[in-house]
Amino acid sequence: MLSKFFHCLNLLIQYSVVFLFFFLFSTSASAKDLHIYNWSDFIAPDTIANFEQQFGINVTYDVYDSNEVLDGKLMAGKTGFDLVVPSDNFLARQRHIGLYLKLDKQKLPNYQHLDKKFLQMMAIHDPGNEYSIPYIWQSTGIGYNIAKIKQILGDDAPLDSWDLVFKTDNLAKLKQCGVAFLDTPSEIFPTVLNYLGKDPNSQNPQDYEQATKFLATLRNDVTYFHNSRYISDLSGGDICVAIGWSGDMMQAANAAKLAKNGIEIGYTVPKEGAIISFDVWAIPKDAKNVEAAYTFLNYLLEPQVMANITNTIYYPSANIDAMDYLDPEVKNNPSVYPTDEVINRLFIVKEQSIKIDKVMVRLWTRLLSGK
Repeated sequence: MLSKFFHCLNLLIQYSVVFLFFFLFSTSASAKDLHIYNWSDFIAPDTIANFEQQFGINVTYDVYDSNEVLDGKLMAGKTGFDLVVPSDNFLARQRHIGLYLKLDKQKLPNYQHLDKKFLQMMAIHDPGNEYSIPYIWQSTGIGYNIAKIKQILGDDAPLDSWDLVFKTDNLAKLKQCGVAFLDTPSEIFPTVLNYLGKDPNSQNPQDYEQATKFLATLRNDVTYFHNSRYISDLSGGDICVAIGWSGDMMQAANAAKLAKNGIEIGYTVPKEGAIISFDVWAIPKDAKNVEAAYTFLNYLLEPQVMANITNTIYYPSANIDAMDYLDPEVKNNPSVYPTDEVINRLFIVKEQSIKIDKVMVRLWTRLLSGK
């Protein structure tokens, strides 16, 4: 009887050791995993691989193509993400309801490389820059196939104006070669409101009703609404004009150049004004691997790393010291780094109220469904 007791005790000890081993192994493995959720086409092809090799941290990298998609996942909770990249005005609202951790900047020695000018601009959305790190910035304007536009609208096509795509006569003609609009109500509505002479940050639901009626007059001549497809379609000649983000337009122009297909893509920030926005890194409050997140953020703040990303995706960064490592054709490209005159035409979309956000989503759904 005693021998059976000791035999059972011995088995219990063995199983306990095995369980402890697997527990420690699994804990160690999870500490080496980092889950990132970023915009599509928003990082250099080798950034993640280089990080994994340097730090021995495994990265699961997923992408999305609209702030609304990210917002929905964050609001639902338990995303499993350790780092996300919201746009400035979405970050502003999300931090109010406690979706993010405050940054411990002591763990980010490379934070010093950020441009103080952009930190001050982001402070409008994130006072004290407590929750976010500015990553890249962009304007929302018009990309177009130079030859096609001139062929259809002539040499006097209003390339410097939203009239190019917001005048019904122009859009009806451009329909034959393909037109794309962003599928992003938080950008299209402010753009239209500004064009109509209204406050792009209006808190009046009636203004959004009016903007929807205006967009409805254009709806049938828009080929599609999407947030990334237009890059390849512009470069391949499948569409001739798109409302989109500056970096995407430069990606399209470069792709056409590499393909040697004779297509030349232009980009304009319309004279009536356009949106300037920042996409920022933030750590969700339910992140499981916060330390790995800080390791990645600090790595990303290295000037050479950030310069490599800008050289690849054609989005200017908030890292001022990265300028020293940029390719000359990127650094000196006014479509990537616009002149002060162009920058002065840009306006910020502020944090929206939940009420207006719901209005925009409802009206946008109605617009796209045609009901």
